[in-house]
Amino acid sequence: MASDLFSLQGRTALITGGSRGIGKMIAAGFIEQGAKVYISSRKADACEAAAQELGPNCIPLPQDVSTVDGVKALVAAYLAKESRLDILVNNAGAAWGAAFDEFPESGWDKVMNLNLKSPFFLTQALHETLTKSATPERPAKVINIASIDGIRLNPQETYSYHASKSALIYLTRRMAARLIADNIVVTAIAPGAFASEMNRVARDHGEEVAKRIPARRIGRDEDMAAAAIYLASRAGDYVVGDTIAVDGGVAYASLGSL
Repeated sequence: MASDLFSLQGRTALITGGSRGIGKMIAAGFIEQGAKVYISSRKADACEAAAQELGPNCIPLPQDVSTVDGVKALVAAYLAKESRLDILVNNAGAAWGAAFDEFPESGWDKVMNLNLKSPFFLTQALHETLTKSATPERPAKVINIASIDGIRLNPQETYSYHASKSALIYLTRRMAARLIADNIVVTAIAPGAFASEMNRVARDHGEEVAKRIPARRIGRDEDMAAAAIYLASRAGDYVVGDTIAVDGGVAYASLGSL
């Protein structure tokens, strides 16, 4: 029935970077649709505070997933509580801006490790767990959070961020092509301007940013939640390997008009 298309009742999700920003928006949306949601973030206090705010169907699993060891620790913590996983959202991310001649190796490695390496190795580590939940009638889901900066350039010198998000979009396609054989659907979302700690300009100067967006506003919590719910639910079962831009039209505006 159409009324059940967007339900997540009975499903379990794990969201990295789920204590704030886009990850928290998605967590709230999933919980509202009936899912049990585990959120992970590097800061334990923030993770636990967010889980308390989101209610009893949100469970904190604080962990730093910027390293493979951290990824393995998160998986171990999750498997201590659950034997199956229906939805994985690879959202944890970082950004770094610096002039071309001054861009440091540390800024390159930090961003590439968290934005690109971690989604691959976390999905790999949870492959068997996702497969346990996956059937042709109800596939498991992996949703990678990319960025419109992986689709088009912004004016800032965020070299590793641009590269990592563009690569994540193509990694999504590659993983999707392999994992659909196991009834695991891999997709991505490319957010535009949403108020968050990472996008402080949108958070602190939303009205000014909105003037440069074709839709004339920055993203709202429900915009992000709705896109993620669509991909996570039965409504998105036949969307494989695609990246949905949720950005008010910015990705399709020329850089010169921004």
